[in-house]
Amino acid sequence: MIPETVVARIAVRAAHEALIRQAGQSPARLGLGPAPSTAAVHDGSARLTVYLDLPYPVDIARTCGEMRRYISDRVSHLTGLRIDDLTVSVQRLVTGESLQRGRAN
Repeated sequence: MIPETVVARIAVRAAHEALIRQAGQSPARLGLGPAPSTAAVHDGSARLTVYLDLPYPVDIARTCGEMRRYISDRVSHLTGLRIDDLTVSVQRLVTGESLQRGRAN
């Protein structure tokens, strides 16, 4: 069985990849914080929660839906686990203006 910490790290990496696909550049370059995650693994399936910062403006519903699909597919592919539940929680919206001032809100 794959340890929950490993599955959570894979979910973090998948979220990072999905943000790059969405924004066209690294989340760090956009001033977005890391995407922490949690995982619970049981009998070949996983339940995941990923916490994200997103650039503003953004269509939150569409972006989160795309992120959920990408993260779920990627984690399932890399681990062989069935993803029973994936929650994407937006922690902050980061504006371009706050990045120009050198800080993210």
